[in-house]
Parts: sequence; structure tokens; C-alpha cells
Amino acid sequence: MPGERDKHAWRAEITARRAAMTRADQETEARELAHSVAGLDVPAWVCAYVPMHDEPGSTAMLTALRAAGARVLLPVTGPPGPLQWAEFISTDDLRRARFGLLEPAGEVLTDAIALAELVLVPALAVDRRGVRLGRGAGYYDRTLAAARPTARFIAVVRDDELLDRLPEEPHDLRMGWALTPHGGLHRLGSAGAAE
Repeated sequence: MPGERDKHAWRAEITARRAAMTRADQETEARELAHSVAGLDVPAWVCAYVPMHDEPGSTAMLTALRAAGARVLLPVTGPPGPLQWAEFISTDDLRRARFGLLEPAGEVLTDAIALAELVLVPALAVDRRGVRLGRGAGYYDRTLAAARPTARFIAVVRDDELLDRLPEEPHDLRMGWALTPHGGLHRLGSAGAAE
């Protein structure tokens, strides 16, 4: 559609907005997201991630998931391709890895995405149809295809990053929900209503 912004333009805008956030606002959002995560219907296995830099959330989300009874799997850096995973035990177990990421020090589990019944997915934005905007490397697009068909995909974004419409490509896998700090859990797709 003429005049429609492409993914690059959306990434530039959202990255600039995130960079302008205050540390106090980020900490408030992290507390609210940890509280929201604790209120989810938490299954036995959850794939999540350690928020980095300006991403919404904190390791408190991971601790809340474990406190709710879930075994939490986090991505570990590896060669380009589908993500590999290791189990999160505590924040003391996290080590610095490539790209400034924090990851568990335990055993790497190659096909662990197939265990997860819930997957928290980092995103720059997500639209009300479920189209997710990532950072552009494609790791999650390649990984989520191997998840179980019944897994719940939840994009974690800020409230103003839940948009009406984003550009979509054929390889994009849609999210079923968005989790935002102030709005909580939002159903995406044909239902489209906040829960």
C-alpha cells in the first residue's frame, strides 16, 4: 500500500522512543510486567528471555514464572538458525554471553521449544492481528516454527507498541497475545479484545 511504513522505519521509530525512556519508567514497567506474568495461567514449561537494554521487563518476570511452578527455558547464543535453550534456575545462574546477553550456565537443550506450552517473545511491536516486529535477525521466526501447535505465543511490548497494523511478510508467524505493562494481556487476531 503506497505511503505505508516499512519494517525499517518502524524499527527506527520504536528504537528511538525506547532510548528516550527514563530508568524510573523502565523499572515501573518491569514491576508491572512481573506482576502480570505471575497472573498468567502458567504451564509446566515456558520459553522466555532475559530482557536487555531497553526491552520491557526484567529478570523478575522469570522469577515470577518459576514461583508459579513453571520450568523456564531461556535462549542461549549459538550459530545462526533456530535458538537453543537452557533452563533458568536463578539470576545467580546467569552468565554474560555474546551480544551482551545473559543466559543460563546449564546444559544446552537443542529442541526445547517443543516442550513449551507458553512462549514469551521479545518484540519491538506487535499489531492487533498478531504480526510481530522483531529486530530483524530472524532467530524467533526460525525457532517458533518448531513449537508445538498448541503453544501460546505472547509478544511482550510496551503499551504504545501494540499497534493497529504492521507490515507482514510470508515467513512471519503471528502471535496470539500481547502482554503490556499497563494493559496486561491482550488477545490478538480475530478476537482482538483485551482479556
